[in-house]
Amino acid sequence: MGRFGSLRNFNAFPHAEDHLLRKTFSGAIVSIVGFVIMATLFVHELQYYLTTYTVHQMSVDLKRGETLPIHINMTFPALPCDIVSVDAIDMSGKHEVDLDTNIWKLRLNREGHIIGTEYLSDLVEKEHSHKHDHHDEHHDEHAEKKHEHLFNEDAEKLIKKVKDAMENGEGCRVYGVLDVQRVAGNFHISVHGLNIFVAQQIFEGSSHVNVSHMIDDLSFGPKYPGIHNPLDGTSRILRDTSGTFKYYIKVVPTEYRYLSKEVLPTNQFSVNEYFVPMKPNDKSWPAVYFLYDLSPITVTIKEERRSFLHFLTRLCAVLGGTFAMTGMLDRWMYLIIESLTKSKPTSMIR
Repeated sequence: MGRFGSLRNFNAFPHAEDHLLRKTFSGAIVSIVGFVIMATLFVHELQYYLTTYTVHQMSVDLKRGETLPIHINMTFPALPCDIVSVDAIDMSGKHEVDLDTNIWKLRLNREGHIIGTEYLSDLVEKEHSHKHDHHDEHHDEHAEKKHEHLFNEDAEKLIKKVKDAMENGEGCRVYGVLDVQRVAGNFHISVHGLNIFVAQQIFEGSSHVNVSHMIDDLSFGPKYPGIHNPLDGTSRILRDTSGTFKYYIKVVPTEYRYLSKEVLPTNQFSVNEYFVPMKPNDKSWPAVYFLYDLSPITVTIKEERRSFLHFLTRLCAVLGGTFAMTGMLDRWMYLIIESLTKSKPTSMIR
């Protein structure tokens, strides 16, 4: 036993002092406060363990042959739906683009309430190819006059309808999805679908076209937790001037990987905005352009959860530290109270 007796000096758990075994009122208060602190810290650490965090990784974008969905939800309070058109072109400059469109136009009254709907099946500004067979080359003069007469009648009806709508304060909301090729390009919302003669009769010049707009939603794919689309909630209202808005957008391909290993392909984007006011001699007409380009880098965002061993380590540190601190506090309170109670009788004898 003599050899092993020296091992007692290495005992990390010595017996508690006698005063620590006494139950006191101050010890009860310290114990309750300690239990409350430990319970609060335990709940906090449990929430910290259960919450997920995201890890961002970057790599070269290798996607090929896929489409780019563009979600649009915009309001034009000063343009009736009859003259609003949505056009798109790709980086090659061709107006004829192979697009799958699903776009709606909602007629709005002065208060912004919906008073009618229209589905647009063709939003692409196309190059018009005129096919002529042998018989078409010999149109007679009567047919040409008849066509011109019908055009004049339709144009007059459209001019009257649009002017009445503008006097009533009608606006237009455009929303839906454009599926475009994954190449640089642009889409724009304007009055470019009108015949130049009709447009002049309606507005009496391009400087009177008001392309004020509010962007409720503009995104390039489905939304994931924490995404921020910088143009959502944008409002651009023109008062005494007219002009063209241009939004230069850099699209960043993104993959969001949930904790369940589900992958959500989408896109983020950044944007720069420019406004070009109309000049008296400008021949172009105001519009709202969205010019987009794709980044060659794709971002992968992964949801992660902290390991259970990490949770246990933090829990032991927090609970053990709280227990040690409350034990020290109890000891100090006991010594202070004991010294105060012993000093009182001595001072009375003197």
